This record gives sequence, C-alpha cells and structure tokens, in this order.
Amino acid sequence: MSDVSAATPVPMADPRGEAETMRGEIVAAFTRVVDSGYYILGPEVSSFERSLAANIGISSAIGVASGTDALILALLALGVSPGDEVITVSHTAGPTVAAIRVVGATPVLIDVTDDTYCIDPSKIAGAKTAHTKAIIAVHLYGHGADIAAIKAAAGNIPVIEDCAQAQGGAIGNRSVGSFGAISCFSFYPTKNLGALGDGGAVATDDPVLAERVRMLRTYGWRTPQFAEIELGRCSRLDELQAALLSLKLERLAASVERRRAIALRYRAGLSDLPLTLPIQREGYSHAYHLFVVRSRRRDALESHLKARNIGTGRHYPTPVHLQPGLAASARIPESLAVTERISGEILSLPMFATMTDAQVDRVTAEVRAFYR
Repeated sequence: MSDVSAATPVPMADPRGEAETMRGEIVAAFTRVVDSGYYILGPEVSSFERSLAANIGISSAIGVASGTDALILALLALGVSPGDEVITVSHTAGPTVAAIRVVGATPVLIDVTDDTYCIDPSKIAGAKTAHTKAIIAVHLYGHGADIAAIKAAAGNIPVIEDCAQAQGGAIGNRSVGSFGAISCFSFYPTKNLGALGDGGAVATDDPVLAERVRMLRTYGWRTPQFAEIELGRCSRLDELQAALLSLKLERLAASVERRRAIALRYRAGLSDLPLTLPIQREGYSHAYHLFVVRSRRRDALESHLKARNIGTGRHYPTPVHLQPGLAASARIPESLAVTERISGEILSLPMFATMTDAQVDRVTAEVRAFYR
C-alpha cells in the first residue's frame, strides 16, 4: 500500500527534485566556473563535449544553445535550404518541424507505427522526391526508431536522429545518436540528461559536418571575427550548463535504469487494465523519458488523476499537421491515420528518475480505481 498521502501532489516530472539530490556538487561546479573567468566555450564545454561523444560512441559532439538549435544547425550543416524537402513525422514535438521551417525547407509529414509511435519506414519511399534533402527520425518517448529500415528506405539521403527524448536508449549494442549522418540532443530540464535551463548538442562521426556545425554555432567563424561560411548564428552551450551536464552525464546510466525500474513497476500494476502500455521491441533498450499509455477514455482518466493531485501530460495533443503555425507549408503525401487516432488516446503518466516506489504505487492505485 502506498505511504504517499492523497493530498501530496505527484508531478508529471520533477527536475527540481533531481537537482536537490546534487545540490552540493552543483554549487561546487558553478563556483568553479565563476572563479575560472571562462563563461563561453571554455574548458567545461570542451570537457563535456568529449565525454558526451564517448558516451554516445561517436567522434564529435558540439554543445549548442538548445535542442531546437541542434536540429537547425544539423540541417544547415547538411546544406538544407529553401526549395528542399525534409521528411519527418507529424506526431512529434513542434520544434522538430519548426527547425525545418526556420531553414526555409518544406516539411514532408508521414505517419508513425502503431506500436512505437516512431516514423513508419514503409511510408518513406512514397514521400521521397527529387527535392528530398534529409530525413529526421524522431526516437519518441525513449524508444528508438527502426533506424536500419529508415536508412535502407532513405538510400543516399542523410538521416538526422532526433534523440531529444531517448538519451540513454540503445538499439542493439549501440546508443541512439550513433547511427545517422548527424544526431541532435536536447538538455531541457525534464530530459533524461537535463540542464538547469536550455541546452543541446549535435553529434556526428563525420569530421566535415562536425567542423561545419562548430562554425555555424558561432557566426560562421573558424577563427574569431572572420566569417568563412554563410548562415552562422550565435548558439553556444554555456560553461555553467556544461559543468552541470558533466555531473549528470556520470549518472545517466543509473538514472535511466531507475526509469526502467519504474516502468516495470507500472507494468506490473496496470497490465490487466484496458490500457495500451508502452512496448519495447526486441533488440531495443527503452530510455523511458516518458511513460505513455493509451486509453479510449483518456480525457476522463486524465480528469480523474488531476482531481487526485497526480500530474499527467499529452505528448502530443495536436499533431503538427493540424497546427496552422507549423502546417502552412507542409506537404502530406498520404493519410496520417495512426497519428490522428493516437492523438486522442495518449496520456503520459508521471515518470522521473527520483520518483519513489510509493509514488508509482499511488499513481497505479488511482488508475486502477478509475477503471473500477
């Protein structure tokens, strides 16, 4: 039986709680940065970039200002420009498609699979044209997309991995982010590897792409005050966030393992209910950034949990192709039936690495009470 009071909120995510467990180390790291006098692109960023690249299993990682900027810079590094098309999904966070629009390209939106909710590789061939310049494969909720099938369907079109929700996940014995031509990460505070503010990274094994991203993140400079390439911008991970992220990177594996343990506990308590629980395909290691269930009574379940101080989320309530600010220039080759169906059924239950067993049990008990 849960020992968490029904009056005590269980949040959807709790970045503050994680920070509290590391308060002393965070203060020491921030003090070190303040005392160093290096605040932009100094030793903390360089050290974190090396550690992140090693963690992913690739040669280069480049810290940038946000996950959205990571996508923008990846597209620019690949030479995506106005008139080009980029294939991705409608069932994703808006920034995936916003980045395509920022560089002036046309988003081409295709459907997702009914089990992982990641891009459906069988839809890629029918979406490609002579103008297709890249494919963004989103590893959603923590489960990797079928990257082998995606790359096979892509042919010579470069694949960008959007790893914002899957850091710490793997496909076979390789980390997500190590398969595509280039990969992108977000360090938004609620992510598996979260900063105390915005931050992101681009990772690649291609030294030419890596150097291009480094130049693009700082005005197109290779050397200070001399712009060698066009479309450079200011998008830099700062020293304070890099120092914190280095600390958290050391704990990432343990943090993801705790998320997996929470997921197992949820499964044990919810498996006999009329819910669709997250799947994990054979050969994949789920990172459980989110624990997303599907229910035909989603709205009523959401209201029930809210009334009992339990946080939930909808990831995502409105598909991109139904959002005027993102869909205006998009091309949709065929029906997005799966996307539209699941958008009315998905509900994210609380999931964070510092979540206690008692909190998991309370959420489980309230879900069960709803179905009784």
